[in-house]
Amino acid sequence: MQLRLSAAGRVLVTGGAGYIGSHTVLQLLLEGCSVVVVDNLDNSSEVAVQRVAELAGEFRKNLTFHKIDIRDKEALEEVFASTKFDAVIHFAGLKAVGESVQKPLLYYKNNLIGTITLLEVMAVHRCKKLVFSSSATVYGWPKDLPCTEESSLSAMNPYGRTKLMIEDICRDMHHADSEWKIMLLRYFNPVGAHPSGDIGEDPRGIPNNLMPLVQQVAVGRRPALTVFGNDYLTKDGTGVRDYIHVVDLAEGHIAALKKLFEDPKIGCEVYNLGTGKGTSVLEMVAAFEKASGKKIPLVFAGRRPGDAEVLFASTSKAEKELNWKAKYGIEEMCRDQWNWASKNPWGYESPDTANGGVTK
Repeated sequence: MQLRLSAAGRVLVTGGAGYIGSHTVLQLLLEGCSVVVVDNLDNSSEVAVQRVAELAGEFRKNLTFHKIDIRDKEALEEVFASTKFDAVIHFAGLKAVGESVQKPLLYYKNNLIGTITLLEVMAVHRCKKLVFSSSATVYGWPKDLPCTEESSLSAMNPYGRTKLMIEDICRDMHHADSEWKIMLLRYFNPVGAHPSGDIGEDPRGIPNNLMPLVQQVAVGRRPALTVFGNDYLTKDGTGVRDYIHVVDLAEGHIAALKKLFEDPKIGCEVYNLGTGKGTSVLEMVAAFEKASGKKIPLVFAGRRPGDAEVLFASTSKAEKELNWKAKYGIEEMCRDQWNWASKNPWGYESPDTANGGVTK
């Protein structure tokens, strides 16, 4: 029996109203932690926080929400002054690869300045345990697969570069002051939703990832799915990715936080969170069609610049050191994604507020 996390006490979660953040906040509450969420709601909804509170049952009393941009140092200072935090999980940041290419300054300003401000306030308040939400984008186009934590790093777009820079900042913080204990978690491709269907992924505007697009076709919000590239050297010509259930990913954060509190030797460690298995776009679409009973019409287009052909993780380090392993396969991912989509076809909003008011 693993230790419960209540020993970790009070945890600040930045970006806790977002997709991965909300699922992790729920797990933290169920572990007995007291959780404070800060989020500027730029790409998320306060409804997600309310639904997490409902799902948490009796533990909802341990959840507090503040609408704050972490670049607002004064507002962040007030939060830290009011609560003594034992650790921080840092999700807040912009995450669309394509948008980062179009608007690099927006990404550098938001992701880098936000993180630097957070670290400065943490240092002042002597809170030096951090779990950071990094990404497999730091591997760029890997020559060797699977990607291990020692694989060469080469981000191919401004979004990926912000993740890589923040990792370097974290390593430098620990090097300068060994009291800092930091976990850098490199996610692969999160999909799925909480089994209740009450919280899930709800991107603003046009989604950047495969599954929200598939989901929007299935509920009638889009006529077809555009598949970028069907001439890759893969089993069916489409790109291959390591898809991981968001509930498994949330559990990975719990495991990382436990390690921070239990292992005095932790410095600044990096872990891949994935399944270790590659799944093609067409395989994922077929699994979703089976789970939903809906036909997903496809339109094939040219490759997107910056897309890697194949990307999947080696997860042996996380399995060995964090005692964590992904439990769910693509069938469960698609089942839970469809459950969320069918219950919430317009995400957390109504048709009038979602999609600029365009109804089906």
